[in-house]
Amino acid sequence: MKSLLSSKPALWFLFTFNLAVAAVAPFAVDGAQGIMTAVGMGVVSLGAGFGLLKSRTAERAAVAASRG
Repeated sequence: MKSLLSSKPALWFLFTFNLAVAAVAPFAVDGAQGIMTAVGMGVVSLGAGFGLLKSRTAERAAVAASRG
């Protein structure tokens, strides 16, 4: 399960889908439920975004190490 969730396509899906839901939720759901949905989805989206950045920096470090 961990390898599936850390793959780039899954991270991109989590990032974009949850960011879109976080942006729409306050308008689609009234009150505290909409706000909490937006916050929760935003946190998941940020986590996926950080995962994408982490894998990107790891790739750059590997390329720099292979060059010399």
